[in-house]
Amino acid sequence: MSIRTSHKASQFAESVIREMTRLFLARQNDGTGRQGINLAQGFPDFSAPEVMKEAACAAIRADINQYAITWGSKNLRNAIADKTADFYGARPDPEREITVTCGATEAMMSAMMAVVDPDDEVIVFEPFYENYGPDAVLSGALPRFVPLIAPDWHFDPETLAAAFNDRTRAIIINTPNNPTGKVFSRDELLQIAALCQKWNVTAITDEIYEHMVYEGEHVRMADLPGMAERTITISGASKTYSATGWRVGWLIAPSEATNAIRKVHDFLTVGAAAPLQEGVAHALAFPREYYTDLAARYQQKRDTLIATVRSVGFAAQTPHGAYYILTDATEVMAAAEALGFAPESLSMDVAFARWMVEEIGVATVPGSSFYRDAEAGSKQIRFCYCKRPETLQHAAELLNRLQR
Repeated sequence: MSIRTSHKASQFAESVIREMTRLFLARQNDGTGRQGINLAQGFPDFSAPEVMKEAACAAIRADINQYAITWGSKNLRNAIADKTADFYGARPDPEREITVTCGATEAMMSAMMAVVDPDDEVIVFEPFYENYGPDAVLSGALPRFVPLIAPDWHFDPETLAAAFNDRTRAIIINTPNNPTGKVFSRDELLQIAALCQKWNVTAITDEIYEHMVYEGEHVRMADLPGMAERTITISGASKTYSATGWRVGWLIAPSEATNAIRKVHDFLTVGAAAPLQEGVAHALAFPREYYTDLAARYQQKRDTLIATVRSVGFAAQTPHGAYYILTDATEVMAAAEALGFAPESLSMDVAFARWMVEEIGVATVPGSSFYRDAEAGSKQIRFCYCKRPETLQHAAELLNRLQR
């Protein structure tokens, strides 16, 4: 007799983003010596700040190797509070309103399980980061999707308003946005805030890319009138400090919500790695110039890669934030058939992304992984540009093979 698996687990597939990295690594290690570029999974191929790494090493040498306080070391929670006050003018209480987690991914899961009950509804904008739908399902909730409309990825106010009802418990807002690079404007967030207040809905905001904004401004939902008491703000160290493998994230929430979040977090993971928390606490005290330089460097990377993908036939809106480009690959897919691309029984975008790994040597993410209905993303491909200049140059050389 086989083990019976849960209905929840049957409602979603494994991460397509991480699957593409596995396919890329299999190609790299197949013994043929072929070299490629991974522009699929969003992790940098350059070093995290040396002083942050040294601070973590010093913590290990100082024997900070046992459990930290479950909801985060005092040093890190104080550092999060200080940095929040410096950038946004409001200092959360580190004792009652901050929880440190194993990355922003666990933060989102803890938030959802803390505030959402079975049969509640959770509003999710699509295209969406692929975790949000499964997070809702694992919480027993029903995700309700509201489209962001290309090419500028705006939402229709009437469609959004119609998604709210008496069963709506939360709305997830990811700004700057993965996969589109959209930065929600103050006016858009005010529209969402008004609906949250009308229907008594919690806003869960994923702001992991908060310091990667190239046009517009990053506005925190929690800073809008009437929203501090109904917003859970998520961020982390992964993107800002180029340390995706450290898995240190955090939530800022009102004390009542924090109490529930901390209980869920405790039984999910107990806590994030203690010495790495000390390294991140050190990084959060970096001067303002660090963040200014970070945004400037990523804007250069964005401009480099978007010029490349457009030159070989992908259509794309210039992203305003984060470090992804979501492209329309219709023309490239059609042209690639002359190079041997033959769509399989798979979705067109999945087949093309796999072909790109094998034949071109560039890993990307098929667009269907960001939609409820795979067909909506079947002509889209996502690239990430959190790479060294020489990596992006090599990617350009490989992508030029599409023009043979």
